Amino acid sequence: MTTTYPSKLGRELVIPLGLLLGGMMLFMVYMKVWLALVIVGSISLFIIHLFTTTFYQIEGERLRIKSGFLYNKTIDIHAIRQIIATNSPLSAPALSLDRLEIKYNAFDSVLVSPREKLKFAGDLQRANPRIHINLTP
Repeated sequence: MTTTYPSKLGRELVIPLGLLLGGMMLFMVYMKVWLALVIVGSISLFIIHLFTTTFYQIEGERLRIKSGFLYNKTIDIHAIRQIIATNSPLSAPALSLDRLEIKYNAFDSVLVSPREKLKFAGDLQRANPRIHINLTP
C-alpha cells in the first residue's frame, strides 16, 4: 500500500515569493523589458512546478521524498532513527517552515513538511517502531 503526503504550503514562503515575483513581473511589463519578463516568468513557472510536485510517499518499507526534478530520494524506513519537529530555514524539499527533521543512518538527515505531520510520523513509526518521535518544537 502506498500513502502520499503532499507538502504543507507555508504562508511564510508563498506570500513573499508571490509578492516579489509578481511585483517584478508587473514592473517589467510597465518598463517594457520583455526579455527580463520572460526570465522572471520562467523562474516563476519553475517555482510553481516545485510547489505542485513536492510530496512524501510511504510505500512498504521505503520513504520517497520528491521535489520537482531536483530532489528524488528514497530512504529505507528501518534506517530512520528519529523524527523531530523543527522550524529550520535550511534549504530542503519542504514548502513550509513547519518542518520535521528525519534522522536516518548514522549521520544523515532531511527536512520535510508534510501537511499531516502526525499521520505521517505515525505511519513511519508503524513501519519501524524503533523510531523516536518528538513533535514538540
